[in-house]
This record gives sequence, C-alpha cells and structure tokens, in this order.
Amino acid sequence: MARRPAGEGRGHVVAEAVLAGLGTAFPPAVSQADLWDGFFVRHYGGVQRALGARIFRNAGVRRRHAAVSPLIEDVSGWSTARRMRRYLTEALPLGKAAVGEALAAAQLQPSDVGMFAVCSCTGYVTPGLDILLARDLGMAPETQRLFIGHMGCYAALPGLGMAADFTRSRGRPAVLLCLELTSLHLQPSTVDAEQIVAHSLFSDAAAAAVVRPAGPGYRLVEVASVTDAASAGYMTWEVTDQGFRMGLSSRVPDVLDKHIADLVQGLLARNGLAVSDVDGWAVHPGGPRIIDVVQARLGLPDEAVSQSRAVLAGHGNCSSPTVLTILDALAPDGPRHVVALAFGPGLTIYATLLALG
Repeated sequence: MARRPAGEGRGHVVAEAVLAGLGTAFPPAVSQADLWDGFFVRHYGGVQRALGARIFRNAGVRRRHAAVSPLIEDVSGWSTARRMRRYLTEALPLGKAAVGEALAAAQLQPSDVGMFAVCSCTGYVTPGLDILLARDLGMAPETQRLFIGHMGCYAALPGLGMAADFTRSRGRPAVLLCLELTSLHLQPSTVDAEQIVAHSLFSDAAAAAVVRPAGPGYRLVEVASVTDAASAGYMTWEVTDQGFRMGLSSRVPDVLDKHIADLVQGLLARNGLAVSDVDGWAVHPGGPRIIDVVQARLGLPDEAVSQSRAVLAGHGNCSSPTVLTILDALAPDGPRHVVALAFGPGLTIYATLLALG
C-alpha cells in the first residue's frame, strides 16, 4: 500500500485511512478433544491413529468452530458441488453478522459504504457473497464490490491495504469481509500426515473491518509483503472432486524464519520505529511453531504473542479471518503501535503497521 503525503495527488487533500470498526461471527464451537474422540479417532487407523492423537494434542487448539461439524455430519465423502451449495447456506448469516457488527462499531449505515470487498478461499457462488450480502445488508446499488479468492490465511492484510487505498483516494468508507468455512473441506481418510495436521488446526469464522477516511481508530500506516516463490509448493489448496485439499509442508516455519525479521524491521524502519516501539502484535497463529518462530526471530516477550496463542486455543486457525480476530481482541488494551502479520500460499508473508490516533 503506497503512502502519499496529504495534498499530493489529483488536486485534493488525500484522506486518511482509519480502521474504525471490527466485527466477528462464529458458528457453533466444539472442543478439540470431542472432535478427536467423537470422530477423528475412527477416521484414521493403525499408525496414523497414534500419530493423529499426538498431532491433535499438540496443535495448541482447545476448541474450534464448525458450520458443519463432523460430530453431526460427515462431509468427507461429499462432492465439491454439494459442499459449495452448503457454503452459501452457511456463509450468508455469518457474513451478515460480522459486517453488521463492524458497521455498528464504526457508527455507519450500510448505505454509507463506498466499497465492499470479500475474501474467501473456501467457497464459490455466483452471484457472489459480495453481491448477495450487499443486497441483504442494504448497501447502495452504487457500492463498488470486489471478491478475492485463494489467498488463504494472509488475505486480510492485502484486503485492508486495498480498502485503505480506496478510502484514501475516494474519501469514502470501505468494508472488508473475510469468511472461511474450512469444515466443509474435510477430506477422506488418508495416511498423509499433512492432512492430519490440517484437520487438527482449521476452523470456521467470519471477520469484518470498516476503514473510513476520518475519526477515531487505528491509522493504516503501511502494508508490506514478501513472497518466497522457491517455496511455492510448501502450502497448496487444491480443488478436487471431494472438496478442497490442503497441502502443508513442515518446512513452512523455516521459510518464515528466513524472511520475517527483514520484512518487519524494514517496515518499521521506513516509519521511524523499531521492534521495541511496537506494543501490540497480531501474529496469525498458523500453528504453535509459527508463533514460536516469529517470537524468537523478533525477540518478542511471551505477552506480545499471548493474544495470538489465545485465539489459536479458543478459535483454531480460521484462515483469513484470524488476524482480524486478534486485532479485535487487542483493541480494548489500546496499544499505540500494532504490527499484524499473516502468512499463506506463495509462500507469502504480509505485515501491516497500524498507529493509534
């Protein structure tokens, strides 16, 4: 996200971009232990059963959310078409709740929204969620819309960058919705350890953010990213005849270890800051090792990543909504400077700097 001084551009003052409201919505919760004991212990056999028990126990997750719980419905044999039909049914009320909460927090009406963007990598419908939710929420027919798919867990941060760019250039509010229903992509039983890891971590959620040109909240200062294309095969999301299949290499933390310090320190240095000046951290908890690597590389104390660990424990890895959920949890503490970090296919790392006031 490029930064321009006020007054530069097309002959008018460039507006600020302020994160003015956040909203979250979750389907019913289920405990990690119940998921294992009530379903996955039978989903895997032999050596995989013992391995699965250990992976589930060490995932850092105590409970997760499932729009379609395997304790009630086993979707592992469903066709992709059937999963997509269910996606629409479950996604609309979740998205509406999250956006409604974010707009209320920002003290805006749906008709005030100039841009509505939706990020999701777990479902496809046409007309899209951006159109259907804009209609149901009462956004104006002139509201611009954008649907972004298959960025995975990091999607919220470039989404915020796009919303900020729109708000700066148009002087109008923008809304970003991140919505993922990973429970719809339960895969058939397999000996693949990567699938067991994915089944132990991922969860369902919706999170929305309102960006407006003025008012109280966090200014979106800068968004930065780096992609290590040599490791593109380490994280994949393949569309199959039985849903979307996650590929997740154990080497992902090694790639983060290589790049995270330079990315964050560069972002902060360009804005006259150091790691020690940041008093709020929203680190996407892709898993316990992900948080461990970021904490070690940046030299962060335990309390700096406590909210990230708490969100992983209480909600699981919800993919793109997760980092917004952590930002929402940080808000009552009112840190002055916040860095949000998220990671996904590419391998891609995104960092966003926010400043209060």
